Formats: sequence, C-alpha cells, structure tokens
Amino acid sequence: MTQTQTAAAHHRRPFTRDPGRWEKERSHALRTGHFHDDTCSAACQPVLVHERTSWGWLTWTVPGDGTLPEVPQQIGVLTPGATFPQRLALRWLTRRPAQHIALHTVPGSLRFSAAAVALVSLVVGLFAMRHGVPVGVALPAMLLAPLLAEHLPGRLDVRAREHIRSVEGDGAVRYLQRLATLHTSLVQAAAGSDRYELRRSAEVGHNLLWDAADMLQTHDTLSASAGLITRERLMLQLADQVAQITERTAREDAADADQPREPGRPLGPYPPGFRQTTPGRTSSTSPLKGSVLMPQPRPESSQATRTPDVYLLFAHEPYYPGPGTQEINTTVVAAGSLRHPQVRQPDGVRIHDLLVQGRQPGEIIPLATLTHELNGGADWPEVGDWEGVTTDLVQLVHAGRCDALSLGLPDMARALLCTGPHGQVRAYDAAAGDFVIYGSAERAVVLDEVGMFLTGVATERPFWPGDSLLPPLDRRA
Repeated sequence: MTQTQTAAAHHRRPFTRDPGRWEKERSHALRTGHFHDDTCSAACQPVLVHERTSWGWLTWTVPGDGTLPEVPQQIGVLTPGATFPQRLALRWLTRRPAQHIALHTVPGSLRFSAAAVALVSLVVGLFAMRHGVPVGVALPAMLLAPLLAEHLPGRLDVRAREHIRSVEGDGAVRYLQRLATLHTSLVQAAAGSDRYELRRSAEVGHNLLWDAADMLQTHDTLSASAGLITRERLMLQLADQVAQITERTAREDAADADQPREPGRPLGPYPPGFRQTTPGRTSSTSPLKGSVLMPQPRPESSQATRTPDVYLLFAHEPYYPGPGTQEINTTVVAAGSLRHPQVRQPDGVRIHDLLVQGRQPGEIIPLATLTHELNGGADWPEVGDWEGVTTDLVQLVHAGRCDALSLGLPDMARALLCTGPHGQVRAYDAAAGDFVIYGSAERAVVLDEVGMFLTGVATERPFWPGDSLLPPLDRRA
C-alpha cells in the first residue's frame, strides 16, 4: 500500500488519528454550546472544533445527530517556513471562542474575561489606593485593564491573520481538503525519514497548499480554476513520487537485510527494487517516474546574477547520491550555470548564448534540441565541447555550487529526451509481439511532466545558477 493510499482517509473526518479527541470535543459542545443541525439559521453560532496540524488547522462543526462531519467549515493554512511567533499566531486563532455577557441596557455584549479583569482591577486598585498609591496612577490603570481585555484580542487577531490564509465555503473548502489530504502524505513520509528529497517534497507541498489557499481566499473557484488545477496536479505528482521513493526504500532495506553488501561495492546498472518501465501507450500512467533530488540549500549571502528563466536538461552517466538510493541519470540546471567559472570555458558561455536565444521564460531545452538545431550535431565543434561542459555541470551539482533538479528517469523517458524534437524511439512490446513507436508527442508529455515539477520548485525560489558567473558573449567588449 502506498503512502498516498495510507493517508487517503486523513482529514476526511475530524481527528482521524485520535478518535477519542473528537468524543471529548463533542462532550464539551454538549455542555457549553449549540449543535449544528437543519434548524440552524444564519444567526446560529454552532460550536466550532479546531483540529490543528503542522501546516494549519481544520475547523469542524458538531452535528446534532451524533454523526461525524464530512466537510470542515473552515481550513486555515500557516505561512510556509513559519517562525515560532508565527506558530503561536496559529494557536491564538484556534483558541476556544470567548464567552460574552449580554448587556440589556445597551446594544452589544461584553467579554466575560473583560468583566473578570474589571472586577479584579477594581479590587486591586482600591487595595493599592489604601496603601498609598496615588489616585492619578491607580484609577487610569483600573480603567485601562478591562479596555485592554476587551479590545486587545481583536487587534491580536488581525496581526495573527497576516500569517494565515483561511478558506470558507463548501466548494473552496472541499477543494482545499483534497490538497490537505495529499499534503499529509508528504508530511508523514518526511517525518519518518531523514532523506532530503522527502523533506523537500513536504516543503514544496506546503507552498502549493499556501498558494491554493491564497487564491481561494481572494477568488472564487471558477476564476481561479486554472491555477488550482495546476497546483493540484503538482501535488498529485509529488505524492506519487514520494510514495515511490518510500516503497523503493522499504524494498531496498529488506533486500539489504537479506543480503548485506560490502561497503563501497557498486550497485550495478540498477539499484535493488528498481523496475524498468514496460513500453506501452497509456494515458493513466505518467511517463515521468524515478527519484527526484530537490535543489540544495544555498548560502544566504549568495548574490548571483539572474538570467532568464530558461533551463538546460541533459542526460549523463547514472550515479547514486547515497547508499541504497535510486540512480540519477538526468539533470536540469538554470541556463546561467553554463557561465560558471568552474565549467569549461568559453564553451559553456557559447552554449549558454545558444540556449537562451529566442526562448520563452520557463522553457526547458534538452541538450538534444540544441544538437538538432546545430545541423544534427555537425556544428557542435564551432560552439564548444558539450560533453566536457555537461561533465563539469554534474560535478558542479555534486559540489552544491548551483541549484539543480536531479531525476532518475525510466529508460523510455530518458531515450525520448535524448532524441531531437522530431526523432522517434522504437521499443519492442513482448505482449503485443510488435514494435511500438514513440515520437514527438510522447516526448512533449515527458517535458511537460518535468516542467510541472520544476514549476513547483522554482515558484517558491528561483534556481541559483552559482556565484561569480561570467558575462554572456553579447556583453563582452
């Protein structure tokens, strides 16, 4: 069973992992509040139960018939990378609602806490004045304390909501509930592992959840549908890849336990548990499978020159980031990394200028596309040594001197990206007893899948191409 399937029931009901907590909250509502049922009007104030999570909260109402609610009334998402004070803001906003005392002589009501503070301040103030505290000091304090207790919580609510995006309304909440379920699978996988790619996936998932909540808070689901669909597809892909990594790690751990390997022994052409993709056309299976390494953290002091958001994708000799990990055989870097001083020059700068010329922001250009544009590779000697440049780029990524998206692609996806835009790849289908031809359409699908994942990463933080980059050719004297 995959991690996604394990977490599928999470957030479909309140307190899935702690059912006793819901019974406790329901008992409290029975004693102190108003149940939510069909007789409720717009003026009804049903008891709200907040279920806090690592990324925010879900607010549930308590049905009067004793059943479990299926849809939250509200979902709140905490800002990604929240500091400790910002997490305190989450707890502040999910505190129990204040009790009010109705004032029959004047319209409105008074917080019970404000009335209690007023009584205490009166007693303390009279006691202080009896012991010599000037009236000019004690009286203002007696008046100020209940005013603060009445109005300060509202001000704190406003400040706290600056770090929260909350969504209400059946359609918007149902959508965000689906994303929260997927994000929970990422959080659970990262919590039980020290692997960087799992922790990074959870961070990216939180950013996608925050973006979706922000759109739903300011737009309706119809006007924001395009952006919401994109983020849901990215979240689904993240959950699918995390599930694969988790399953593969479990299989490899089991294989290692059954047959220990000597330290430093090569893993062979494929690591334990790796399954090659069987050729075949199917729309239900993504062609982008394999492991993914997220961009590495860069020093905060880095001040790299930004280049247009164009990326170079190239295949290379497979390597393994660590013991028992999936092979990495394809890498995506920002175009600016070609101008890094540790890359073979001036070859890298020349390839950079060819790469960015006439491209659209965010476009991913496979190295095979450049080969196609250079007269099928015949003109490469006039541009530079692409083999030496890509070898230097891989070493640059290994040293953590630039950001990169490292992929472990299946054979067919990798072969398609190593062909030109109009090339074809033939694969023998043993089941059908015939050859299957893959072409530009399947290649475009693979590039779209890579682009979707890259967008989720680069939206949060632009790729760092490295420091001390050389200037492009057109800027040199």
